[in-house]
Amino acid sequence: MPTPISPSFWRQPFRYMKWASINKPAYFYSIVIGCMGPLSVGIVPPLREYFGDQVGRPKVPMTYPIPKGPRPRPEGFDD
Repeated sequence: MPTPISPSFWRQPFRYMKWASINKPAYFYSIVIGCMGPLSVGIVPPLREYFGDQVGRPKVPMTYPIPKGPRPRPEGFDD
């Protein structure tokens, strides 16, 4: 009994995807997940805004805040 030949992607793409999902699942699903990344750039921000994500979030501070006025000198740590 001869082994079945895999279908050609360009002639029968859906049949090929079905064959690949059964016979080569690691390759197939890694490509599917990898293709979802660039698509999510355009889909996720509108969904987050629709579901109530805050648009005007406070910015992350880049420096430590310096206290105003004279700094108290620590006591009790003499060498």
